[in-house]
Amino acid sequence: MQDNSVEKNGSLTSVQWLAVSLVVVTGVLHVYAGFVEGRIPVALAGFGYAGALVLFFVGYRRRLLYLIGVPYTAVQIPIWLVAKSEYGVVDYVDKATQVVLILVLGYLYLNARSAPVDASATAAD
Repeated sequence: MQDNSVEKNGSLTSVQWLAVSLVVVTGVLHVYAGFVEGRIPVALAGFGYAGALVLFFVGYRRRLLYLIGVPYTAVQIPIWLVAKSEYGVVDYVDKATQVVLILVLGYLYLNARSAPVDASATAAD
């Protein structure tokens, strides 16, 4: 399956690279915070971002990854507000990164073309 959101030469667009960069930043910050604070769920969220990057780079249903990435990232902000009692600079950098990531993923989702539907597929497939 070919992703229509890449240029003909197969390289990523600048907006996709921005999303990758934001995912790397928030993923690394989550893994770091998870281990430093001893909060395994926070580290697991970081590994979730790593898994999404692997799927993205192998070209697996990128439009769906954009769509799932929005709530996956968005839900972490209110959880952070409720679960955290002290906030540091790293926390604010991470949340600012996540807000921008949500906007970028939304943009990518809205501007990515859906995979063409195979006319020969039947309802039984």
